[in-house]
Amino acid sequence: MKKYFTKKGLMPLLGLTLWCLPLIAGAAASLGIEYGTATGLGTQDLKQTITEVVNVLMGFLGIIAVIVILLGGFKWMTAMGNEEKVGEAKKLIGAGIVGLVIILAAYAIAIYVINTIGSATM
Repeated sequence: MKKYFTKKGLMPLLGLTLWCLPLIAGAAASLGIEYGTATGLGTQDLKQTITEVVNVLMGFLGIIAVIVILLGGFKWMTAMGNEEKVGEAKKLIGAGIVGLVIILAAYAIAIYVINTIGSATM
């Protein structure tokens, strides 16, 4: 029995498929088929989609940083004067604040880059 899906048989088939896909896509575009509505992905601008993804990710990271700060505050309040626990709580609060500053800086840089690339390509 012959093996049809060997490297010798599969590679030309894969190459032919990759060569035909742009042709099929071009034919579909010339017929007026909307990819976004046909696939359920939407027809939103790519810049706006990336901005929304960055907003969601940075918002999630910001929530985590605030939770770390609150956890440090809770540890400090429940330390009952124990200097070791107070030191741990201060480190936790400091790490949360540094994380929040890094997150805000990353958000500002990401939005700046998205806006700059968006205005340069228009």
